[in-house]
Amino acid sequence: MGQSVSTAKLTSRRDCNRSQRSKSKSTALIGQMQAEEAEEVERNSIDGLSDIISVLPDECLACIFQSLTPGDRKRCSLVCRRWLRIEGQSRHRLSLNAQSDLHPHIPSIFSRFDAVTKLALKCDRRSVSIGDEALAQISEHCRNLTRLKLRACRDLTDAGMLAFAKNCKCLKKLSCGSCTFGAKGMNAVLDYCPALEELSVKRLRGITDGAAAEPIGPGVAAASLKSICLKELYNGQCFGPLIVGAKNLRSLKLFRCSGDWDKLFPLIVDRVTGIVEIHMERIQVSDIGLTAISNCLNLEILHLVKTPECTNVGLGSVAEKCRLLRKLHIDGWKANRIGDQGLIAVAKCCLNLQELVLIGVNPTKISLEMLASNCQNLERLALCGSDTVGDAEISCIALKCIALKKLCIKSCPVSDQGMEALASGCPNLVKVKVKKCRGVTSEGVEWLRTNRGSLVINLDTGEQLDASASDGGGAQDNGVEFPPMVASQIGAPSIASSSTGRSTSHKLLGLLSGMSLVACTLRRFGNSNGSSQS
Repeated sequence: MGQSVSTAKLTSRRDCNRSQRSKSKSTALIGQMQAEEAEEVERNSIDGLSDIISVLPDECLACIFQSLTPGDRKRCSLVCRRWLRIEGQSRHRLSLNAQSDLHPHIPSIFSRFDAVTKLALKCDRRSVSIGDEALAQISEHCRNLTRLKLRACRDLTDAGMLAFAKNCKCLKKLSCGSCTFGAKGMNAVLDYCPALEELSVKRLRGITDGAAAEPIGPGVAAASLKSICLKELYNGQCFGPLIVGAKNLRSLKLFRCSGDWDKLFPLIVDRVTGIVEIHMERIQVSDIGLTAISNCLNLEILHLVKTPECTNVGLGSVAEKCRLLRKLHIDGWKANRIGDQGLIAVAKCCLNLQELVLIGVNPTKISLEMLASNCQNLERLALCGSDTVGDAEISCIALKCIALKKLCIKSCPVSDQGMEALASGCPNLVKVKVKKCRGVTSEGVEWLRTNRGSLVINLDTGEQLDASASDGGGAQDNGVEFPPMVASQIGAPSIASSSTGRSTSHKLLGLLSGMSLVACTLRRFGNSNGSSQS
């Protein structure tokens, strides 16, 4: 019995020890599992963005991609196959190097980017460009294309443009420069693209010069065209039938196109009555053409750049009839054909004038005072290369131009005295540019800055190159630029690029807070997960 009792005690002791050892092992195992779970939770919290994005619909992820810079979009496409697919399907704008070796890769490129609606094909002038077959193949993959830009595609012919036009009938905007196809290729686009709204043609080498030139237009596209821009064409007047037939045309821009435009303008304004914008630079036009243009009663924007045959008489005709004029740019090329007389006519009739740029024109205090007094909405004024604009004229502007916000003075005989006049005038003035005015010193500008602390002042004495000058013509050659100040120009904050998918993903999370569509989606998934757990 005693032996049995002691054996029973030993047995119970062993069982107790085993139980304690198993409990300790269980406790250790549970602790290890809890640690792993905690580590996993921590890892998920770090990589939580991956879990969030993995449940986002493709549409939401595509919306995020569209807010990124092109470089960040490329990096995102390398994260995983899903991102590669969505990034390709959500890309609507594509720019390609259009060299001849692009041709074999066209099927693979456009099978990935199958939603492209805006395409740019640019080739280096020293390289061989794609040909007709490649353009036709592209058009077969991009039948919903709305915008096409061709640059230096010298191997394209009329046949390639015909094949393209037959496949891309939704085209709304065509811009071509330094190409070699001719009138037949252009007419093919006008005949098969009824939705075309904007046409820009520069250095189209295939157009025959002289009387033998084939006329271009009007075609079915003439009914929808709203903007035509012709640059550096040997015979731009072969586009006459198109311009005359574009009854809904609103903007006409002619830059360095040979031919006598005085003969064409009467025909244009007789049939096209809704034009609101006309740019003319270095073309053969005189007061005859301006008198015809004066019949465009809805005209709001007029640029006369280096057209020396235009005088005060022609400008007066436009001013008397085009009373809705808002923007007037004149580069007189120092020909002294436009001066006080024409500007006084503008001051008397164009009371809605908001922007006035005078380059190589010599106005005096008489016309400037009348402009300042009558044009109460004048907000932007540029006076460049004038021998008559001095301190007295600047003082007149400072006293009379109440609404003026931006003032540019370049290469004029203005001194520090003119700067002092600005200190007490133009109450709405926010920006002043003074360039190459030898009489204006840094001390005078500093005094103006001290007295008008909120005024932004740019001083360029002319000792350094003018970085603001553009390659374009007209007013931009003189560094004059008045960009519109609208809210739509305020872009989204830029996102720094990253070499890793995780850091890029974390930057994507910053965009989620600003997108209501994605936020609603996250809330929806959050609510569904919460309800399933409860």
